Amino acid sequence: MSKLAPAICLSLAVAFGTPPLAASAAEGGATRADAEAMVKKGVAHIKSAGDARAYGDITAKSPQFILHDLYLVVYKLDGTVVAHGANPKMVGKNLIELKDIDGKAFVKERVDLARSKGSFWQEYKFTNPENKKIEPKVMYCEKLDETVVCGGIYL
Repeated sequence: MSKLAPAICLSLAVAFGTPPLAASAAEGGATRADAEAMVKKGVAHIKSAGDARAYGDITAKSPQFILHDLYLVVYKLDGTVVAHGANPKMVGKNLIELKDIDGKAFVKERVDLARSKGSFWQEYKFTNPENKKIEPKVMYCEKLDETVVCGGIYL
């Protein structure tokens, strides 16, 4: 293979709007361990900085809460988004009835699991904000008071 192949791939990725960091865990993107660590960091930040400041930091895409395709989302237990690291337009929306491409009501399942388990992994399909493709995703979540803090990776 040509020594120019990596440069050509990078050029194509930039030309077509796909950031070079858009990668699955298998390709060097965020891992399950990264997701768990990010959620724990988010929980600690919410506890120390308070809800309003921490939610603002998460939604503002603070570099401490973004890693490759990994970002945090915080829901109230009724399904209302209070912080979203990939799409600030989701903040304030109740997504309890949101379903993935297979019809799975993943937000409802998520808040139900938060109530019953506290911390957990969840699988569903979602649009990767890096490449705009629907992909399998696993989300690690931890219940914090009346919210659930989540971070996921694309497979």
